[in-house]
Amino acid sequence: MTDSELIRLSAADLATLLAAGEVSAVEAARAHLDRIARIDGDRDDQGRARGAGIHAFLHVATERALADAAEVDAARARGERLPTLAGVPVAVKDVLATRGVPTTCGSRILRGWVPPYDATVVRRLRENRLVVLGKTNMDEFAMGSSTEHSAYGPTRNPWATDRIPGGSGGGSAAAVASFEAPLAIGTDTGGSIRQPAAVTGTVGVKPTYGAVSRYGLVALASSLDQAGPCARTVLDAALVHEAVAGHDPLDSTSLPTPPPDVVGAARHGDVAGLRVAVIKELHGTDGDAGAGWQRGVRARFDEAVEALVDAGAKVTEVSCPSFTAALAAYYLILPSEASSNLAKFDAMRYGLRVDPEGFPDPTAEQVMAATREVGFGDEVKRRIILGTYALSSGYYDAYYGSAQKVRTLIQRDFAAAFEEADVLVSPTAPTTAFPLGSKLDDPLAMYLNDVATIPANLAGVPGMSLPGGLAEEDGLPTGVQILAPANADDRLYRVGATLEAILLERWGGPLLDRAPSLDAIQEGSR
Repeated sequence: MTDSELIRLSAADLATLLAAGEVSAVEAARAHLDRIARIDGDRDDQGRARGAGIHAFLHVATERALADAAEVDAARARGERLPTLAGVPVAVKDVLATRGVPTTCGSRILRGWVPPYDATVVRRLRENRLVVLGKTNMDEFAMGSSTEHSAYGPTRNPWATDRIPGGSGGGSAAAVASFEAPLAIGTDTGGSIRQPAAVTGTVGVKPTYGAVSRYGLVALASSLDQAGPCARTVLDAALVHEAVAGHDPLDSTSLPTPPPDVVGAARHGDVAGLRVAVIKELHGTDGDAGAGWQRGVRARFDEAVEALVDAGAKVTEVSCPSFTAALAAYYLILPSEASSNLAKFDAMRYGLRVDPEGFPDPTAEQVMAATREVGFGDEVKRRIILGTYALSSGYYDAYYGSAQKVRTLIQRDFAAAFEEADVLVSPTAPTTAFPLGSKLDDPLAMYLNDVATIPANLAGVPGMSLPGGLAEEDGLPTGVQILAPANADDRLYRVGATLEAILLERWGGPLLDRAPSLDAIQEGSR
């Protein structure tokens, strides 16, 4: 098998070949590392991207990945019983602490920080003997929808290198879409797994809040953050989901209940008799949240709904009126929590330290101010200021308190909707991938990319995005979002696997097979 054939295998198929001894873990790791070296591009001495590569990775752990792969091969040669995904490569978003590997959160303020411990998600990947290839690029501290807010330069969409790969986890989605890794881990605070999946033609899942440990996940908004899988197939996402989910006593918000059988649901998808409801406010036809929806996105979504009907699902429409206020509430709750969480980056213990000019004996406050001025980017500063204001005396009830009331209304809308339906569906993002730089000067336009994904985070329910086809306007991927009640993540995989199978048959193969030649990325061409 050639390297080109190997890197295009699904994680499930690669795992089967590894278990059978037809491919070694070292061969799999080396093929993907070579792919990264060929198309990801290089960086300057400050870690910033340069050239026309994908730039999905901030750090590639070549030596450690090959050593871990060799250990898997040795264990298999000894006849040890290994986990399903043993030897399969995986990329990890750079917001998860990884022992011995730089973890920067896409920020200058953490440049060079090497954690002494693994996040629980990373530990579970290692326990399942996956091979960590490296850390992927992201919007700084997960604040953004395009991966352009990374201090180390933007990631490019493999479908068109002049387009964004989504955010904040565009690096993980782009790594999977460009065959640099068969699997990746992302985090989703308001859509940061699902929106990148939609615009790169991949599968992304936000599990139920608390289903996957947040221990070692550098917090943006503690009540919203959730780690989850990025993959090229629904089954692959389920396999990663199963590997990292489960109770963790190190995380006080971790659910004590065992996770549902997501792999079984992905292997035996069936929607006959299932009640599926289209969310009226997120369909692009009515309500304030409907503004700005691309015609091709809506067309592909409507076709996906028709496919579910053909498969035996009972499709209706449901109204969730509070969803139209979700964006406003989110951009008060998230900045408020971010303002609190990012206060720890103070130049006192680790990370960047800048001594202010003109102060021979600066105070701690002066060092902190100088460091945060240099270390944080514009978007992070914007949200810290907004959040600090929303929490300030005299404004707390008017802003943060009111936003939390809206959050309660959104949770009630979900509860009412799930009395009428087993799952809810909508487009994942209102548009396909937009050109790099086109929305950097318009924060509100950037925020609107998450209008369909934010409600799930505010309510803590699970969500999946899977490829819905290509928009006729630009030939770029669209996404279909599936939402389920809390702790019913298996429903996502049941519906996702069914829809995936139908669409794959219609397309005549995986959507990524229709992407432009990725071998041309080095030349920066589409």
